[in-house]
Amino acid sequence: MRMRITGWTGPVLLAIAFSVACGADTGPLEVGGEVPSVFDKFADGVEISLDGSNVVIRSDGVPNHGSPYFNASDSRYEAYNGNNSQFYLNPNRIAEHQLTFRIPANPVPSSNPSATPLGPIGVAVNGVPIFNQYAGPNQPLTFEIDSFDQFNGHPQQTGQYHYHVEPLYITLAAGRSTLIGFLLDGFPIYGPEEEGQTVTNDDLDAFHGHVGVTADYPAGIYHYHITFEDPYINGNGFYGVPGSVS
Repeated sequence: MRMRITGWTGPVLLAIAFSVACGADTGPLEVGGEVPSVFDKFADGVEISLDGSNVVIRSDGVPNHGSPYFNASDSRYEAYNGNNSQFYLNPNRIAEHQLTFRIPANPVPSSNPSATPLGPIGVAVNGVPIFNQYAGPNQPLTFEIDSFDQFNGHPQQTGQYHYHVEPLYITLAAGRSTLIGFLLDGFPIYGPEEEGQTVTNDDLDAFHGHVGVTADYPAGIYHYHITFEDPYINGNGFYGVPGSVS
């Protein structure tokens, strides 16, 4: 059962548990006195509220799945069991980071698009930050990819776990066309399939998205897609006007 309180009185909604029923028709994003229902797809423990024209997403950034990047004594530790024979464990370990994402509830295209920064550029439905396609300033992910765990994430130097590419825990559970999360500009990210077909870079614009109908937005909306090839999630910056993360 979804918990929802209308009006802005501080944190007003704890999203229901992450559901595999991501094909439900929630209708277009509507901004009124309550959080748009598409945000019900965020995992249990991710706090969602509405503050004026912004949706506020609060998370500790810790994945809701196992990883070899938890300390070995942690019950969430899971040895690497993926299919990358070149996998190596980087020296960092997962740590909590109290993150607050403020994204437009009614996103609009930017007249002056901005580049994505290093660090969080969005958030997945399980509360894990999404990073861009670079390992560092203009440094490709070529070697860093081999440190991604079996769900395609890893922590950086301060222990902040994140995804640069398809978050397999989400797509394996909910399907490859499912809602993955949102970038800071408020536009949604979807998996690597659409209408049963694999999405490629050639299907997308320079920002790695396009306008179209989705299960959550039957009237259509601009949305990003994950692809197998670089830039993976986002291309030449934000399509819309970005919010903030702190």
